Amino acid sequence: MMALEHAKSGQVIKVQGSEGEDLSQFSAIALAKTDELELIRMCMPKGKTMPEHHVLGEITLLCLQGQVALDAHGSVQLLGPGQMVYLHGGQAHALEAREDSLLLLTILMAKAGR
Repeated sequence: MMALEHAKSGQVIKVQGSEGEDLSQFSAIALAKTDELELIRMCMPKGKTMPEHHVLGEITLLCLQGQVALDAHGSVQLLGPGQMVYLHGGQAHALEAREDSLLLLTILMAKAGR
């Protein structure tokens, strides 16, 4: 399978799935990646979990379709279509898809010494 080419500056990226797109298989596709930023389109099928983890950089997670449960800061919150959350760098979090879900994850890469 060929690696997906990352989007270039100014290029339009299709994030929202096609009508009836199959979201029942997990995938995480990097749409764009630079030294400072990474955009990832994630499909999470119902029941799929991502155990507690953290990334060094700040993140946002935008739910486009479905519903995911986000466990962070000592509580669980549901994210549905059109809702997003911001987490500061190093914040431990876990995810569970309550429905077949489509998400856009943005990661600001942590710089040494920042």
